[in-house]
Amino acid sequence: MSAEEDFQQVGAELADLGVRLSSMMGRPALKDQAGKVFASLQRDGAMVFRLVRDTPEHAAALKLPDASLFDPSGAGRAMKDWVVVPHSSADEWTDLAEAALSRPR
Repeated sequence: MSAEEDFQQVGAELADLGVRLSSMMGRPALKDQAGKVFASLQRDGAMVFRLVRDTPEHAAALKLPDASLFDPSGAGRAMKDWVVVPHSSADEWTDLAEAALSRPR
C-alpha cells in the first residue's frame, strides 16, 4: 500500500475512538475529539506522531529504523515530543497513533 493508503487505514481503525481525518499545514492529519492534531502524514511518506518525550512509546518509536525527532524547519530545532516514523515501519503506525491519542496534551 502507499503511505496515503496506510494513513487512511490508521484513521479508519481509530474512527471508533472519535478520531477524524483532517489537515495540518496542508498535510493529512489525525485529530482527536477535541480537535487537536496528534499525527500527520509528511510529504516524504513518513508519519509524525506526538508521543511526549520520556515515555516508553516515544523511546520505542525512536528505536525504529530511520525514525527521528520531528524537525519541520530542517534547521536543527526538533520538536522533542514528535517522532517521525518512515513508511517502512507503517505496520507500527496504528499502535503509535493509539499511543499518541492517549497521551496527555
